[in-house]
Amino acid sequence: MTMSPAPPAPAPRPPAPPPDRTPAGTQRGGRLRTFVRGRWLKTIPGRIRAHVVLCVAALVALLAVLTVAIGNARDSVETIGHDAGPQVVATGTLYFALSDMDAQVSSILLIGREHGLGIGYDETLRVYEKRRGEADAAAVQAAQLAGRDPALRRTVQEVLDGLGRYERLVGQAMQLDAQSNHAPGETPPQVLDAYRQATDLMRLQLLPKAYNITLDTGANVRQSYETKRSAVLTGRTWVALTGLLVLLLLIATQLYLVRTFRRVLNPALVLATLAAVVLTAVGAGLLTAHAGHIRTAKEDGFDSILQLSRARAISHSAFGDESRYLLDPGRADTYEQTYLDKSLSVIYPDLGDKPVNLENYYAGLEQKAGAYRPGQTSPFLGFFGDEARTVDRGREGDALARTLTAYRTVQRNDARMRQLASAGNRAGAVDLRMGRTSNAIRDFDAYDAALSSLTAVHQDAFDKAIRDADGGLRGWNAVPPAAAAVIAALIIAGVRPRLAEFR
Repeated sequence: MTMSPAPPAPAPRPPAPPPDRTPAGTQRGGRLRTFVRGRWLKTIPGRIRAHVVLCVAALVALLAVLTVAIGNARDSVETIGHDAGPQVVATGTLYFALSDMDAQVSSILLIGREHGLGIGYDETLRVYEKRRGEADAAAVQAAQLAGRDPALRRTVQEVLDGLGRYERLVGQAMQLDAQSNHAPGETPPQVLDAYRQATDLMRLQLLPKAYNITLDTGANVRQSYETKRSAVLTGRTWVALTGLLVLLLLIATQLYLVRTFRRVLNPALVLATLAAVVLTAVGAGLLTAHAGHIRTAKEDGFDSILQLSRARAISHSAFGDESRYLLDPGRADTYEQTYLDKSLSVIYPDLGDKPVNLENYYAGLEQKAGAYRPGQTSPFLGFFGDEARTVDRGREGDALARTLTAYRTVQRNDARMRQLASAGNRAGAVDLRMGRTSNAIRDFDAYDAALSSLTAVHQDAFDKAIRDADGGLRGWNAVPPAAAAVIAALIIAGVRPRLAEFR
């Protein structure tokens, strides 16, 4: 029997490798050293991830810059259009209300027992009470604007305290006036003494302080405007720069993928690039437009409204000086000079080498203001001179022309009134001033209405600029983060298939 050979013995298995006993901390340390030494950048996936990180980081920077710039834009429109700007304009009412209060008192004392002269005793008293309420409200606005400014708060408080003293003195003067029962323009000395104390308090203390309140608060708004507008324009520059950085990084990522994988452009990255361009361009354009709206609101609106409100207040105060000129002959020269000073602040015509007095002022006003046409170089200075230098033809120019015409009529009435008084015809001067033999009061009301219409033109420009600024910013709390999220998602979607090829 034949024996078959025995099967060969199986080959011995190689020994199992010893288990990896390297501590986990050592493994992590090795990866960290690899990361720090940049070895991961030697691989294609590592370079792709580096591109993504840089693009997303630049995108986050763009989002941050846009957010800050839009925040500054909102602050600027809030300051000029909704907060301090309108409040400062309201404080301009303080000077007007105070000056017109004193003008109404002088008219009441001038007409004496003839309560039908002028607009009438009862109506004059009603206007006085109305102005007092407006002064109180404007003082409250000024106190709110003062905030933590101790000097401004002290000035506002001094005006309020002085207003209380003024009302007490006026009350005494009116009581003495009612007891004297005098004829128009023949005010007794005791009434004049009481009124002098009141009007001196108003003219020498309250009105200068009220004027300074408006100047100071207006200066604060202008400073805030300059700061905020500068921040918006600086933000626009940073938006453009960071947007350009995002664009360059996206293009670099696109080109790297094209060269590495020999493929056409990545659609997701193309869309991300286009979205970044749109976000940057729209954001920069929005900030540019916003800066323009705020500039219009400030220069064509706020500045002009504030300036014209001063012109109106000073005009009413000057009109009151006419009554004081007739009411107090002992101070007639003083009131004539203050009338001239106030008139010069409204319109200052070039008088050449002629002395600056009322006679030459009337002539210069007719010559310079009468020859002015909207769009021409302004031949005079003052509040209306500043207005004339910026006005164009159209609604604003027409409103200014009507205001100048009405103002010249008021000055002609003043000239006739002073001629009568200088000739010794005080009764005729009082009748002319109080409207018995003239249209002096109606002419001044027409001038006041024309000036208010001119102010309304600037108010409309202000309101439109603020509406445009608000409308442009609407929705921009959500647009930048939403757009950045979409762009980041497109970047990740574009590189993810390429990274998947290495798994």
